Amino acid sequence: MESDLLSDVLKNVRLSGAIFFDLLASKPWVTEAPPGDVLAPRLMPGAQHLIEYHVIAYGSCWAQLADGSGEPLQLGPRSIVVFPQGDAHVLSSEPHMRGAYNMNLYREPSLERPLPFHVRPGEGGVESARIVCGFLGCDARPFNPLLQSLPRMFVVEGAANDWLGNLIDATMQESHQRRIGGGGVLSKLSELLFIEAVRRYAEAQGDGARSWLAGLKDPQVGQAITLIHQDPAYPWTLDELARRVGVSRTVIAERFTEHAGMPPMTYLRNWRMQVAAGLLAGSSHTLLRIATRVGYDSEAAFSRAFKRTTGVSPSAWREKPQPKTQTT
Repeated sequence: MESDLLSDVLKNVRLSGAIFFDLLASKPWVTEAPPGDVLAPRLMPGAQHLIEYHVIAYGSCWAQLADGSGEPLQLGPRSIVVFPQGDAHVLSSEPHMRGAYNMNLYREPSLERPLPFHVRPGEGGVESARIVCGFLGCDARPFNPLLQSLPRMFVVEGAANDWLGNLIDATMQESHQRRIGGGGVLSKLSELLFIEAVRRYAEAQGDGARSWLAGLKDPQVGQAITLIHQDPAYPWTLDELARRVGVSRTVIAERFTEHAGMPPMTYLRNWRMQVAAGLLAGSSHTLLRIATRVGYDSEAAFSRAFKRTTGVSPSAWREKPQPKTQTT
């Protein structure tokens, strides 16, 4: 159930990835990454939101948020640190080091400058770490429940012979070989690494966790979310959801809100608008057809609901620039 819902959300928020940097660091070294909203126009034009993560292929380093909140975290071999909210951050050979942004590093790939981009911080010192830096674009609006449930920064650990370790090995091998279609392969590997990191983060959440991800594992909340995602066009009511889940409307309303941060009917409306936004951006369907796909009887009713949620009309949303597809 959880995996199907996660896949559905990732599809509808149009997750797309690319590995951009192969970083070979020598002590002492430090590198800073600017906020995702600054990088997105340079790396993935048209992307609403940019997620960044770093895979420690070998060696170790320290990671921290650039605003100084939270303690620096030490990262060992085959660990991944993820910055889902696009926060500016620092990687370094020692904790509390600071550097400066080098915006010249951040450009779209091209035939003359294919993936991955090679960076050598601390060049001339003692080699201490190899790090693969991945960037993913996705929709943050109208509604991305996964993004809303993730922290500013989290770390997961891998091992040499597990699925995550194998993904890391494949990524490193592809980064070095410069084979035909390498950019596309790296893009898919980037998405797989992120998805595996999210799965492990979700699996590590204790029974007391309260978030959309934790709610997927709750029998009642997970089933209610599944019903909504399976058929967002159905005329759901709170009574109908409660009956299908097998609990009272009070119980499902309270448990759902506790995990998802909003009542079931609000979640339904928001998810309908996210599905509609994807159809507007990725298809030539008429507004009436899209309206019907997400549970509205008329184009006018759908347009009012969409503008109330997003602040713009469906037609204006459709005209917005879309992320470029990574083919290098």
